[in-house]
Amino acid sequence: MVQLQIWVKNMEEKKQIRKQIFAARKAHTDAQIEDWSRMIADRVTTLPEYKDAKRILAYADYNHEVMTGFIIEAAWRDGKEVAVPKVVGQDMVFYKLTDFAQLEKGYFGIPEPARGEIVQWEDAMMVMPGVAFDKENHRVGYGGGFYDRFLEKHPQVRRVAVAFEFQMLPEVPTEPTDISPEIIVTEKSAYHLTERGRCLEEVMQSIKSCYNLE
Repeated sequence: MVQLQIWVKNMEEKKQIRKQIFAARKAHTDAQIEDWSRMIADRVTTLPEYKDAKRILAYADYNHEVMTGFIIEAAWRDGKEVAVPKVVGQDMVFYKLTDFAQLEKGYFGIPEPARGEIVQWEDAMMVMPGVAFDKENHRVGYGGGFYDRFLEKHPQVRRVAVAFEFQMLPEVPTEPTDISPEIIVTEKSAYHLTERGRCLEEVMQSIKSCYNLE
């Protein structure tokens, strides 16, 4: 009963956070979003995790998210392979992207690859989206659980989230099934998962295993 109450409370908090951040994204101009996205791309491409990666898994941005096109173009220039996700049922399938012309409106209007080679890369760096984050690297997503399910199956993938500074909150609710980004990059800073955060993540995964949460 207590677990159910906590879950309901967390769901309501996440609902309010999404409402708050969606309004904030809408309030900023296209020019601001583009400028900040370029700054974020510059920060991402200086990360050792990016430099060491030969393959990049990146989302295709939508509705004033951080624009990932700048990161994708940089990856192509740097000789890296890039793949983007397509929603298939309850899962994401990644398609190798060699041209933005491969993208068409898909799940909820989000750009998705209409064609291309399906890839299953383990040795890759992922550029993750999210609605909100905190400095313990907890993440509130869009509610579908697609990234958590994918990353549970692909634990070797390096996890780098991108967000605007206004998406960084003092604290966000978390669940045992949540998988945190190792790094969150904004236009102002890069937040690395602390040792405390790693310990908390391990505890949450232990709780998940204990209660057989899938």
